[in-house]
Amino acid sequence: MRHNKAINHLGRQSGHRKAMLANMASSLILHKRINTTVAKAKALRSYVEPLVTKSKEDTTHSRRIVFSYLKDKAAVAELFRTIAPKVADRPGGYTRVLHTGFRQGDAAEMALIEFVDFNEAALATAPKAEKKATRRSRAKKAEAAPAAEEPKAE
Repeated sequence: MRHNKAINHLGRQSGHRKAMLANMASSLILHKRINTTVAKAKALRSYVEPLVTKSKEDTTHSRRIVFSYLKDKAAVAELFRTIAPKVADRPGGYTRVLHTGFRQGDAAEMALIEFVDFNEAALATAPKAEKKATRRSRAKKAEAAPAAEEPKAE
């Protein structure tokens, strides 16, 4: 039984698992989305999200900590320069796992893991939520409406 076993070992020894997750995290950071199995995508999500949170604070210490996980200078630079500023106001949930079907050879369940703020197609089609009018904002609109209707002097 797997009671209280939080980490999916993915059928690998610890050194292989750490190297694989570091490589997958670097690829995800550099390419913004990758295709993999569902189990690896879920393991990668729990691996990369703390790194993104750590990258919000751009200090030498946080860069060294992230580098100790990723072991890739280009990925660390990309994470701190482009991803961290874009997700600065997001309180978590930086990645999305989308199930894409089954692999042809062994019928493994496949998934697409991507950064939420870097999917341009989803961002373009998402409707912008309008703010609900509250009593306070209605009063401000009522005061501003007569001023807007004044005729322009030409």
